Amino acid sequence: MEAALTILALLLVAFVALGVYATVKAVGAAKRGVDRTITQARRTVEDTTLRAKSFGQVGVAGELAELRLSLRTSMRATQDALHAGVAEDASLAESVDLFRRLSAHGLELDGELKRLEREPDRATVAGLLPKLRERTQRITHSAESLRWAARDRARQFADDDLDALNAQIDIEAGALRHWSGDEPSSAQTSGAGASTAAPGRGPGTDWPEPEAPADPSAGSSTADDAWSGPAREESPQAITAPDPRLRTTYPWQKSTRPETTN
Repeated sequence: MEAALTILALLLVAFVALGVYATVKAVGAAKRGVDRTITQARRTVEDTTLRAKSFGQVGVAGELAELRLSLRTSMRATQDALHAGVAEDASLAESVDLFRRLSAHGLELDGELKRLEREPDRATVAGLLPKLRERTQRITHSAESLRWAARDRARQFADDDLDALNAQIDIEAGALRHWSGDEPSSAQTSGAGASTAAPGRGPGTDWPEPEAPADPSAGSSTADDAWSGPAREESPQAITAPDPRLRTTYPWQKSTRPETTN
């Protein structure tokens, strides 16, 4: 009895622990989903604001917004391309590591540009713009190099796979058309076999031939007519004049008058 109670207590504890673990995992997944949604919404709002500033403002503020928008767009596109490609091509793992190091420089530059947007000294910010523009171009150029290299690699693999598939299809199509070269000989062989074989003979109809009748003068049976070919036509007999001397004379027949000569 004590052993059964102990087992029940252990099962209860195990169920409780499993429930707590599942609850914690579910709460963590929900929290990560909410954080991801908030981050995406904040990113969308910020990108929309930067796009509006780059088109609606002129001078230092507009150029800073344009630099930030170009930097963020290029880095995000490269990140999506690499993460999508590394799932299918493990060799892109090193490219992902390089992009992480590049992202550190990109985030640092984005933070600096964001702080300069609130800088009241526009003259000093205008003097820093050439160096900021150069840094932005270097980072975006490196990000674009990684992104296009990953895309070219994926496209090359797709082209190679398509070439191999086309070669296999050509081989299969040639094998399927192989019968056309043997069609005339096969047709002749089948025609010759059909001319010599009896009607109704073929696979599944290989029945024994009926025995011929003992009396040759007797006609062919019904079974012979069913399995044999068409009846042969009798050869025409020569027409010979009957011998008058062998003709049978009947009483009611008139005698033949002899021919007279002048």
